[in-house]
Amino acid sequence: MVDAEALKEIELPLPIEPSELPEEELRWCMVRLQEILDKGNRLEASVFDIEGKHAREVLKQCKWPAVSVVGEKGMAEASYPGRFKRILIEKSDFPLILPSQILELDPQPKGYLSPICETDFSILKVAKGQILITRSGTIGNCSLVSETLACKTMSDDIIRITCKKETDTGLLYAFIKSKIGNAIIRTNQYGAVVKHIEPEHLEDIQIPNPPDALKKKIHNRIIKSYDLRDESNALLDKAEAMLYGALDLPPLDMLKPRYFVNGVGLPNFSLMLSKIDGRIDGSYHVPIVDAILRQLRKEAAEVTTVGDPRISKRVILPEHFKRVYVNEGQGVPLLGGKQIYELDPSGKKYLATSHYSEKLRDHIRLRHGMIMVTAKGTPGKVAFVPKHWDGWVMSSNVMSITPTSDDIAGYVFIWLASSYGNELLRRNIYGAVVDIMEPCHLSQVTVPLLKDSALQAQINHLALEANTKRTEAYRLEQEAIRMFNEEVIRAA
Repeated sequence: MVDAEALKEIELPLPIEPSELPEEELRWCMVRLQEILDKGNRLEASVFDIEGKHAREVLKQCKWPAVSVVGEKGMAEASYPGRFKRILIEKSDFPLILPSQILELDPQPKGYLSPICETDFSILKVAKGQILITRSGTIGNCSLVSETLACKTMSDDIIRITCKKETDTGLLYAFIKSKIGNAIIRTNQYGAVVKHIEPEHLEDIQIPNPPDALKKKIHNRIIKSYDLRDESNALLDKAEAMLYGALDLPPLDMLKPRYFVNGVGLPNFSLMLSKIDGRIDGSYHVPIVDAILRQLRKEAAEVTTVGDPRISKRVILPEHFKRVYVNEGQGVPLLGGKQIYELDPSGKKYLATSHYSEKLRDHIRLRHGMIMVTAKGTPGKVAFVPKHWDGWVMSSNVMSITPTSDDIAGYVFIWLASSYGNELLRRNIYGAVVDIMEPCHLSQVTVPLLKDSALQAQINHLALEANTKRTEAYRLEQEAIRMFNEEVIRAA
């Protein structure tokens, strides 16, 4: 029998009050059983994400009839090569472009596939006019195959989409790039650690099918945007070729010395104490640097450095700062080192720069014509700031060069982005775990001035023209996406 008096003396713990989560962190929605069955009995919360549900509701209210993205009655066909074990070698006929590169303006191979890989190499190559979507890791990054990417060997982590009608290509591209389309695609991803989507997931996605006249207007803008990107790449290639010709520079591999020990491929070289220059890391003293400098001194009118007042006004690396993120429209777009090769950086973040000092705002603000060089992580990536980036801000992992004038800016960019200039740039990298460069290193990078000043001016002009085309390409793509949002999705 329980003693009632004894129970009164027992001190019970205080009742636990439920904590209130801030509204912005609480995301929830109700899911009907039929929705789960329609999604193939999938129980992941991301499949029923509230953002995706909202996007589908918006599409339901569209006045145009809907059609599946892919499938027998869909707008396009989608596939990807089967998974295979990659065997990478130093050089082959199969340069590999990775999913993380498809947003870059002119992606360069990150490795070469060995011919002994157990795969059909013909289906690894992409064809002009195809839409590419990343299917693993970062889901939904999208690009169009133009002359730059045509016939390139692509990873099996990229879905290839081929539209049945040519004019549907621009519409489908704009849909995937839009916030609504991208949100719907991401709700189909699966996987606990690495996220994936499959081509069959695109069969459940519906896209509005407006009249051909409207589709053609959107398609033409997307195609013209990619044509301008190709033209800008061709101009930069031409400028680099002219620079190499003026300096009589052979392919870089021809200058690389062959050094071995006892017939084995063990690199080694000797160095005089007088050339140590305060650096005892071997990568700073690689023999190819001396070979490049000898060639430049022989063919250039003058060999100077980035820090020369005739070349730049300042070279800076912003101090570390706390990032105050805000929603789109409430702050300034932030550009990181991973994004400087892209035309329209994916996954934009926005900073409230009003929280920063005037000096910091000045150091992180991008201006048209600046040259950006990554300083940490993967140092040595070089980009030329186009007009549509003007006023954006950069992270503290990126250095900037403010050229003395427009008459030299393009030429300096072409040199630093070239394989020769980049070799001289990257020799300054230091660090055991994280590779780093400092502004003092960048200021010391060699810049050759040409004997033919008119040719140097022409190279500079080609770089400036290429940058202008990239801004126009950005404008056309944004206009196409705007037309899709306003005239297709929200048309009255």
